[in-house]
Amino acid sequence: MLGGDKLAKSSMIPSWLVIGIVEIAIAVGFNAFLSAEDRRWFFRLRRPSWLTFERLIPVIWLFIFVCGGWSAYITWESRGEEFTAGLLMFLYVAVEVAIVSYTPVMLKFRSLLAGTLVGGTGFVLGCILAVLVAPLSGWAVVLLLPYLLWSPIGTYVTWKMIPLNPGAV
Repeated sequence: MLGGDKLAKSSMIPSWLVIGIVEIAIAVGFNAFLSAEDRRWFFRLRRPSWLTFERLIPVIWLFIFVCGGWSAYITWESRGEEFTAGLLMFLYVAVEVAIVSYTPVMLKFRSLLAGTLVGGTGFVLGCILAVLVAPLSGWAVVLLLPYLLWSPIGTYVTWKMIPLNPGAV
């Protein structure tokens, strides 16, 4: 039976591939709802004068998604009990949904306040995830740190944009 168990595991889709497919599907799926008018609205918004790093934001998010996926992979591979592993993977998905829903929610509602609330929610979910993952792997938590450090910055920027764009509350 041990050989059969080993064979069954080798024929399954690798966890890193499942995580990557889910990450990409969520990101593409949520951004499919955006129209050219949504994007124009966003680019017309005024930004704080100190926001000089806006061109780096896509690279920062790419790094955060790679780290988050790697953290999920470590967590998946070091899982103990199946229920706990499923709960943690659900939380990884919830954090990603919060991250990628920020833009569509803000743009569809034309509301910086909605974006601020979604950003704050994602940060809280990320903190909960980090606390729950910590007993399984310190590295998985370290890989969540880029998100936990960046998320409050992005949320703060959005919040600071509200007074600059009174019609976009």
